[in-house]
Amino acid sequence: MSLEVIEEHANPLLGRREAKLVVPHPGSGTPDRMTVRRLASEHFKAPVDRVFVKSISTRTGGSTALCAVEVYDDARQADRIVPPYLKNRNLPKDQRVSRKKGEEAKPAAPAQQAKKPVEKKAVEAKAAKPETPKESAPAEAKAPAAGKAKPKP
Repeated sequence: MSLEVIEEHANPLLGRREAKLVVPHPGSGTPDRMTVRRLASEHFKAPVDRVFVKSISTRTGGSTALCAVEVYDDARQADRIVPPYLKNRNLPKDQRVSRKKGEEAKPAAPAQQAKKPVEKKAVEAKAAKPETPKESAPAEAKAPAAGKAKPKP
């Protein structure tokens, strides 16, 4: 596979180069992040651990992928700036850490236990209050007359 650089921008404040690439893939599916990451590292002459693929998009039925890539000057700078979810996406599939919807961190569990008694008290307080019927508004106030039109100024 080859690639074509559409746009490249140096960001010295963050110590990285940001680039938009076009990766042609005729006759095959959209390339995965590891393939694009490897191609970009070869093109920019940077180690693979300093190249991060932000996005890959292919139009329906198309044979070219538009990719957004960031190439960092320093690996420590990349560790500080790149969000954890993006680092996880750029790993090979067998090394990724998956987090399920029901799974939460252990420190959050005691906070949830503290909330449950409060919720029970609120439910009990609602049950103790007698409900009063709500008065309905007259039918005339609800809907305007359909036959009368407003005069135009």
